[in-house]
Amino acid sequence: MFYHLLKYVLLGPLLRLVFRPRIEGLEHVPSSGAAIVAGNHLSFSDHFLMPAVLKRRITFLAKAEYFTGPGLKGRLTAAFFHSVGQIPVDRSGKEAGQAAIREGLGVLAKDQLLGIYPEGTRSHDGRLYKGKVGVAVMALRAGVPVVPCAMIGTFEAQPPGRIVPRFHPVVIRFGEPLDFSRYAGMEHEKAVLRAITDEIMYAILELSGQEYVDTYAAVAKAEQAADAKERRFPRMPLT
Repeated sequence: MFYHLLKYVLLGPLLRLVFRPRIEGLEHVPSSGAAIVAGNHLSFSDHFLMPAVLKRRITFLAKAEYFTGPGLKGRLTAAFFHSVGQIPVDRSGKEAGQAAIREGLGVLAKDQLLGIYPEGTRSHDGRLYKGKVGVAVMALRAGVPVVPCAMIGTFEAQPPGRIVPRFHPVVIRFGEPLDFSRYAGMEHEKAVLRAITDEIMYAILELSGQEYVDTYAAVAKAEQAADAKERRFPRMPLT
């Protein structure tokens, strides 16, 4: 109930006013049955824009930090994500990936749409980063198609660190569903999982036109932070 209230009355019209999204390829999203929608991740606004334009409800695997933030902002953020049916996933520890897969498969088992960002985190510079193989595992175990999606313009509208979005046009582009049934039963083959994930990322790349970086986004962010720290606090030479 609250999901539809947000989508059609409270939040959806506001998003359309601010971002003026142009939707392309919406016919590629199945009208029924389970499917994965795999997209690039450029902005916090992505969480709201894609659900706002889809005709069907979609459930995202959201990082647990969105549900555990401090203060009033944290409580409001958690309440919002809970109210729209998003699932918190703890990304720390060895079992984090398996927990995300279990939750995702639970959504697909109900013949619903599952939204996932294979990069695992937002791009800090607008480029497209290497995908994690969890999306391939879920596609094979559930036997469902993967619909690639490209968010274009959301980085310029609301880059990392910006709270209030700029008025900026956005394009949300869906590609043809990818069928991986030829790999059925091979979800334990690392090379197969890597090949499927790379195919998904290439489809997103073709839709988005981004520059591709063959590194995980989290690794690139950590390296950037380390470089920034080194510039601020350079090591003194040993004498």
